[in-house]
Amino acid sequence: MIELPASYKEYLAGKSQMVIDTVRPVLMQSAADKLHGVRVVDTHHGHQAHLDDTLPFGVVLEDID
Repeated sequence: MIELPASYKEYLAGKSQMVIDTVRPVLMQSAADKLHGVRVVDTHHGHQAHLDDTLPFGVVLEDID
């Protein structure tokens, strides 16, 4: 089982279930490969998350579209 780093767990704390459902799979992917951080983009239609090779593993960066 893949364990999320503390920084990812802290990011998810207090988020709505909709955000968690969107972001958690990408956090899990990042935790599996331990190579890149995650960028979360807040769009007009919700949130999108993707691995970002400019961010070190364990970093979650929120951005606005």
